[in-house]
Amino acid sequence: MKYCLECGTRLILKPLKKEGMIPYCTGCGMYRFPMYSTAVSMIVLSPDERKILLIQQYGKGNNVLVAGYVNKGESAEAAVEREVMEEIGLQVHDLCFTKSEYFPNSNTLMINFACVAESESLDGMDREEVDKAQWFTIDDAVTSIKPDSLAQKFLMNYLQNVRKTG
Repeated sequence: MKYCLECGTRLILKPLKKEGMIPYCTGCGMYRFPMYSTAVSMIVLSPDERKILLIQQYGKGNNVLVAGYVNKGESAEAAVEREVMEEIGLQVHDLCFTKSEYFPNSNTLMINFACVAESESLDGMDREEVDKAQWFTIDDAVTSIKPDSLAQKFLMNYLQNVRKTG
């Protein structure tokens, strides 16, 4: 952020106690903390938790996780439920936060959750938002997800550090 979102004055860096160098507006006399978008990413599990849903979007042949932006005034958990319903037509439950990470390509804080779908039916998929959706066994999801992607990083973190075993 180079300019104040309130008055348009060019920002300078100014020290703020316990925060370091923060953008400051000399016009408003206010610190302007960096702004970014917030989105959720979901590891959608089948009802028996033995499969993972991967999707393809925007004409790309890459398998990724269901994801979407958090609306103003909406919690991350509500965004998870809304996005899965909008894109796939499925209700989910048993939401579990797994990890968050900043994604510089879109200036977005991505918050990842695992959740369990009510069914495996893909009949309600929105074909304007999703080109393809498919359930994969866990092993196949690992080999089918887009390599070197944030989706892959979230999936591997879930499998290695969060998933209940036994």
